[in-house]
Amino acid sequence: MPMSTLILASASPRRRELLQQIGVRFECRPVDIDETPLPQEAPADYVARLALEKARACQQLMGSDAVYLGSDTTVTLDNHILGKPENEDDAVRMLMHLSGRRHQVMTSVALVQGEREAVETVITEVEFQPLNEDQCRAYWHTGEPADKAGAYGIQGMGAVFVSRMEGSYSAVVGLPLMETARLLGSFAVPIWHAPAT
Repeated sequence: MPMSTLILASASPRRRELLQQIGVRFECRPVDIDETPLPQEAPADYVARLALEKARACQQLMGSDAVYLGSDTTVTLDNHILGKPENEDDAVRMLMHLSGRRHQVMTSVALVQGEREAVETVITEVEFQPLNEDQCRAYWHTGEPADKAGAYGIQGMGAVFVSRMEGSYSAVVGLPLMETARLLGSFAVPIWHAPAT
C-alpha cells in the first residue's frame, strides 16, 4: 500500500510537536470553524464533532486525496464544557472551580480521506491541588492561560496545579499519541520517520 500524505488541520504548535515527536511527516493547513456547542450537546459528542468538522473543512479547502487530521480538546467539569477564558476574571473563575477537584480532559482525533472517516475520543482524569485566587491571577499574568481550554496548559506552567492524572498525558496536551498512531497506520500514514536534515 503506498504511503499517504498527511495534512494537519490545525495551527496548534503543541499538535505539531506531538506529531513530530513520533516521526510523522505532515503539512499544516489551519482552518477556522464555528466551535459553538450545539444545544444539549454532550462534551464527548462536541469534541468528536469539532475534530471531524476541522478535517472535513480542510479536505474541502485542499481538495486532494491526502489524509486530513483534525483534533479538538475540551476541559469538562460536572459534564459542563470549559472553553477558553474570555478575560482574567473568567480564567480565575474556571481555575477556582477546578481547585481541589477532579475534571476530565476530552480529546478527539479524526482522520478523513475521500469518503472514509474515523474518529476516536480519549478521556483523561485530571485532579488539581487546592488553589487560591492570588495563584490564579498570578498564573493569568504569565500569559499562558489565555488561549487554553479550561484556562491552563499542562505542558507549561500550569503543570504545578496538577496533583494527579489518570489517562493519556499527550491527549491533555492536544493529541493522544497511541490512538493517533493507530489511526494513522490504518490510513497508511507511517510514523517513526527520521527528522529531515
